[in-house]
Amino acid sequence: MAARKLPVVIVGGLHADARRAAVDRLLAEVPGSVVLHHDLATAAAGTVVRTVRDAGGVRSAGEAPLVNDCACCALREDLVPELERLADAGTVPLAVVELWDSVEPKAMAEVVTAGGLTVTGVITAVDPALVLPYLANGDDLAEGGLAAAATDQRTVADTFARQLEYAPVLAVADSPEADDEDRELLAQLHPTARQVPIGHGGPAGPPSGPAATAPADPSGSAGATPSALVRAAFAGFDVEAAAAAQHPACALLPAEADAHGVSTLVWHRRRPFHPERLYQALEDLTCAAARSRGRFWLADKPDTLLHWDAAGGALCVEGAGPWLASLPDAAWEMVPPVRRAAAALDWHPEHGDRCQHLVFTSPGLDRDGLARLLESCLLTDAEYAAGRDAWKRLPSGFDTLLEV
Repeated sequence: MAARKLPVVIVGGLHADARRAAVDRLLAEVPGSVVLHHDLATAAAGTVVRTVRDAGGVRSAGEAPLVNDCACCALREDLVPELERLADAGTVPLAVVELWDSVEPKAMAEVVTAGGLTVTGVITAVDPALVLPYLANGDDLAEGGLAAAATDQRTVADTFARQLEYAPVLAVADSPEADDEDRELLAQLHPTARQVPIGHGGPAGPPSGPAATAPADPSGSAGATPSALVRAAFAGFDVEAAAAAQHPACALLPAEADAHGVSTLVWHRRRPFHPERLYQALEDLTCAAARSRGRFWLADKPDTLLHWDAAGGALCVEGAGPWLASLPDAAWEMVPPVRRAAAALDWHPEHGDRCQHLVFTSPGLDRDGLARLLESCLLTDAEYAAGRDAWKRLPSGFDTLLEV
């Protein structure tokens, strides 16, 4: 399916004031652009409210019925046809999809692309002063009226973390409450993101200066040089590469860092974890940092790549498929090239791509204590020397957790 030429930028984030400021600034700086927004707050009444607006106000509004009692499903069914209508009209230089609070950009970027449209940017709007409070918030989305479906069991913390880490661009509000620690935490959580300032997190007023005359064409040929936010909206986005970057086997995790009271510990080992000792330490490890993630392996499950994902004092551990070292050579052709490349860069002569690669980021991180706790969960020299047949007989606390 040939992609329609309408550029689509997705702007999301739980920080609603910052998100709206970013959206309003795009409307003001790209003449003729429109914003599509689906309000899922009305889902309990059985509908999702769709609004299409431009810099002058609301152009149209309507309702989309729930699909299978799922507000996000209704959004998916309604969004692409609306974008197709705008694309066919041929008069809109940029369509801005403003996601509702808890909707995650990954799913919507994939829906838009699958619908034959071109996603040219994915932006998450952030208020630096709210990063730590949201990462520390282990409440269910439903408790705050933010659930996208009756079955939505996500928390504020894990939803915010995924919104933040998926987007290659962060629209950062100039929050007077934010300090150096807040800004450093944001930088360490997503060090590869391009940060674009958007002013204060309140509603954006009309731009002044060069941005006021920024052309819809980001090349700048028709007027003054576009703002950084406009350039980010048109920069281009690779949905497949973004998905690969989130896979635990090849995710580009943060590097070691320590500044302004915030630290990132990268813990990398080859020896497997003792399943029972690691299970007993899970609570302490989960609470040791505001955010931790990565991949690991257990001695009694040497073929399974396990994904570690913790935020808000809650940990999700799940199987993410096999380690490549456990696959027959013939199966490697079915593995995406990016996965094979990541494994080759970190290959061990005995264990292949099996490893412990966990990253912990937090203000006030007890790096030494955390490292000692992690080391204590590995097999001892004697346990390691006993070999794989003995490892598989070790008691495991993970069978129930992993449902295997």
